[in-house]
Amino acid sequence: MLKLKNVEKCYKTKAGFTYVLRQINLDIQEGEFVTIMGPSGAGKSTLLSILGMYDNTWEGEFFFAEHAVHKIAPKDRPIINKRYIGFVFQQFHLLDDLTVEENLDIPLSYRDVKKAERQGQVADVLDRFNIVGKKDLYPSQLSGGQQQLVAVARAVIAKPKLILADEPTGNLHSDQAREIMELFKKLNREGTTIIQVTHSETNAAYGNRIVQLKDGWQVKTA
Repeated sequence: MLKLKNVEKCYKTKAGFTYVLRQINLDIQEGEFVTIMGPSGAGKSTLLSILGMYDNTWEGEFFFAEHAVHKIAPKDRPIINKRYIGFVFQQFHLLDDLTVEENLDIPLSYRDVKKAERQGQVADVLDRFNIVGKKDLYPSQLSGGQQQLVAVARAVIAKPKLILADEPTGNLHSDQAREIMELFKKLNREGTTIIQVTHSETNAAYGNRIVQLKDGWQVKTA
């Protein structure tokens, strides 16, 4: 499904260049469930942002499905994101001026789903995540755990081919976290490719492969 060849990311400073990622080579097949692990500052979230096409300032080659992303203008890359990818952000990134229900509707609108069908899908997801009573609230009216649930719901609602999840259970209690990971496992069994960043060995056990990063380098793949 996707391949990275010698992908690097750096920042220019007064002292020169500071590298966040170095010579990343990654080949992920459709239907895999891959976990990216490593200490803080290893480059995990940066790598996920590149895979999600939110970060465009990198070097190397990136192939996604039939697309050579490195040859596509940065302004055109979001089209691929909206069509294929669901992203669970560590900081949620819910739209503050939209209700929970409206936030969930956004990914469906990107895929040209008819309004009546969107309403049905939103209702189903609200019920699945047990947040029906929160549908008319705004993100600022939700707890961190509730925002996390909405963020996960938004990522999966349009049934994307690829789910990228950055610490997807970080603000959830253990029962909710287990439910989210079981949902990811179910989606993966149904064919969805999943790449998660996590510090949790428990969450990592749901996947079939672990990519280890350290100081921006890929040090181990299990």
